[in-house]
Amino acid sequence: MSHEMMIYGIAIDTRSNSPIIVLKDKATEEKVLPIWIGIIEASAIATTLQHENFDRPMTHDLFKNFISHLQMRVQKVEITDIVDNAFWAKIFFSSQDYVFSLDARPSDAITMALKSNAPIFASNTVLQESMPQKAFAYSSSQQEIWDRSEEGQRWLDYLDKLEPDAFGKYPV
Repeated sequence: MSHEMMIYGIAIDTRSNSPIIVLKDKATEEKVLPIWIGIIEASAIATTLQHENFDRPMTHDLFKNFISHLQMRVQKVEITDIVDNAFWAKIFFSSQDYVFSLDARPSDAITMALKSNAPIFASNTVLQESMPQKAFAYSSSQQEIWDRSEEGQRWLDYLDKLEPDAFGKYPV
């Protein structure tokens, strides 16, 4: 099972100075998925969110134009797995004749979804493995506790208190 996600914001991890794209479960807004990405990838997402256009096509625009030329469309993207602490994603394409998917980095998949007005999904497995509540929670005896440190609690508090206004207008 997968969950449709929405972009909640882009933030900067102050410890590593790495951008984080934060996705939230569209239906419940309870499940949060932070994904650390590169600055160039964050710029591509931010400029797409801000509807900025450039004189010449950027890489994602070129790819979008190419699939459009082939009379195909991006059907959806999905964050499918976490392998060795790295997120994996797929872009699902469709045409009149066939449907297929390609492996992609989550940042590229998200950018393509934004440029194509396609939905973004996250697998149940990814959400379960990355949920801050599971990773840092103290209260539930049914949850596995991974990090009882002060820093773990600070991350839990930080992610729990994220507000859309904290992100500005997707500054990168």
